[in-house]
Amino acid sequence: MKSKVFIIKAEERSAGIRDLLDRFGLGGFRGRTVALKANYNSSDPFPASTHIETLGALIRGLKEAGSGSITLAERSGMGRTRTVLEQRGVFDLAKRLGFGVVVLDEEPPERWEKVEKGETHWMKGFYISKVFTAAERVVQTCCLKAHRFGGHFTMSLKNSVGLIAKRVPGGLYNYMWELHASPYQRLKIAEINKFYRTDLILMDAMKAFVDMGPEQGNTVKPGLLLAGSDRVAVDAVGAAILRSYGTTKEISHGRIFDLEQIRRAAELGVGVGSASEVELVPLNEFEGLSSLEEALEAG
Repeated sequence: MKSKVFIIKAEERSAGIRDLLDRFGLGGFRGRTVALKANYNSSDPFPASTHIETLGALIRGLKEAGSGSITLAERSGMGRTRTVLEQRGVFDLAKRLGFGVVVLDEEPPERWEKVEKGETHWMKGFYISKVFTAAERVVQTCCLKAHRFGGHFTMSLKNSVGLIAKRVPGGLYNYMWELHASPYQRLKIAEINKFYRTDLILMDAMKAFVDMGPEQGNTVKPGLLLAGSDRVAVDAVGAAILRSYGTTKEISHGRIFDLEQIRRAAELGVGVGSASEVELVPLNEFEGLSSLEEALEAG
C-alpha cells in the first residue's frame, strides 16, 4: 500500500491547513489523547520555528474533530526551552485554546523511557519522553529546512530529536553532545523515530531554508502545506521541494531514498522504502507540481 502525502498550494495558512486536515481526515482522533511535537528548536521566527498560526490552526482542527486532551511537549536545542516557548507565543496560545504545554528539560527522571542501544548507533541508547510513548495519538508539525550542523536537513525525522533527553535529571551524560559529535548523526536521527509512532505530520512549507539552517538561511517561498502519517514519505517529498528550488549538495546528491536519514528510517520500518511507494495527492493544481513529482523520482 502506498503512503499518501496530501499537498496544497495555499494563499492563506489557516484556510490551507483546514482544507488539508479535512482531506486527511481526523476521525481517528475523536476522544483520544494527543501528544504534539512542534518545531521550537530556537526562538527565531518561521521557518526556523513553527508559525504560531500553524500551531493554532492545527490545535483548532484537532479540537473540532473531538480529540481528547492535547499536550505539546518540547525541548529546544538552541536556547532555553521555556524562554523559546514564551517568545514564540506558545503559552499565550495554550491559554486561549486550552491545551497543555510540557517543557521537557524540566521533566523528572520517571517521565523518561530508556531506549537501550540494541542495534542502534547510539553508544548508550537514549531516553524518550513518555508524553509521546503514552499518548493515544501523536502529531508532529515541522518546518522545511536545510541543516548545516550535520543533519543535512531538518523535517519530521530530525524534529524527533527534540523529544529525547539532552540529559536525564541526576545524570551527567550529554546525549546531544554524542549526537552532534558522531559521524553517524543522520543514522541516529533516523533511529529515534523507530521508538514512537506518528498519526499525523503537518509540514509547513509556506517558506523554507534551502541552505544553512536550522535557524537561518536563504529563504524561498513554496507556499505549500503537506500532511501525511508516514515520516519517511513526508520528508522525501520535502527533500524534493528543496531540490526543485536548488539546495545544498548534500541534499541534492543521488536518489532521495538514498539520503541517510531517509534510507535508515526506511530500513527500520518507520516508513516506505522507495519513491514508488509514495502517492502525492494534490488538493489543487499549482505551477511546479510536475517538477516536484519528477524530483521525487529522480536520482
